[in-house]
Amino acid sequence: MKRILLFVLTNLAVILVLGIVLSLLMPALGLDSSSNAGLLVISAVFGMGGSLISLAMSKWIAKRSVGAQVIENPRNEHEEWLVSTVERHARKAGIGSPEIAVYDSPEINAFATGMSRNNALVAVSTGLLRSMTRDEAEAVLGHEISHVANGDMVTLTLIQGVLNTFVFFFARLAASVISRGSDNRFIYFMTVMLFQAVFGILASIIVMWFSRQREFRADSGGAELAGKQKMIAALERLKNNQMESQLDGQLTAFGISGKRSASEMFMSHPPLEKRIAALKGRLV
Repeated sequence: MKRILLFVLTNLAVILVLGIVLSLLMPALGLDSSSNAGLLVISAVFGMGGSLISLAMSKWIAKRSVGAQVIENPRNEHEEWLVSTVERHARKAGIGSPEIAVYDSPEINAFATGMSRNNALVAVSTGLLRSMTRDEAEAVLGHEISHVANGDMVTLTLIQGVLNTFVFFFARLAASVISRGSDNRFIYFMTVMLFQAVFGILASIIVMWFSRQREFRADSGGAELAGKQKMIAALERLKNNQMESQLDGQLTAFGISGKRSASEMFMSHPPLEKRIAALKGRLV
């Protein structure tokens, strides 16, 4: 219930902010919503603006949606190990050390989020800390640090924003063409919803393809930071203890383990078998 309420309130706040931006921007540009140029600007503001605001708020949202507790001062040997391992990986990757947090969940998972390479958050589940060896956990942390170092959060946000813009724009453009000559706003609205759903599915396939590629890169980065055998062992552990991810939204894409799907086209993560095979193929 808390996650749903947070999602609704966050989206209402985003819509309010973007609405204010549009109310100032459209008159300044001399545009109105009835022109294609005006529609494109509206689409860009909601498509790109929504994605960028979500990215800027990602750390705040992540902490509250999963109840992550940031380690300010390590209270025990386990937290000291977490902090020192993340800081060591960050130095090796050439980025600022991210915030480190732990969240209560039985699943074996971890995620990274944040709006830049030097302003990120890495969080691990209690299930991961209980179920993985330190070598395996070290590799997972290397995987997440690689996401940060590669700028994956920003890249995926920009891709999503551009695609959202075109989905919003072409859905309304196509609906206008089909309903031309009709004053029935209900038909227009339903046509927009139909095209938005179809274009949204196509956009999702593109986003998920990019997401799977960056997972291979993060696995490779984790192998470089912690060692290939440790990264393979971590993925093998995940394969043998697969649970449905409890992460939502963008957090799902940046977890070490993603949600399952009937088709790989709609998966944010490649199957673990493929990830393991890719790493083994790089072994000397």
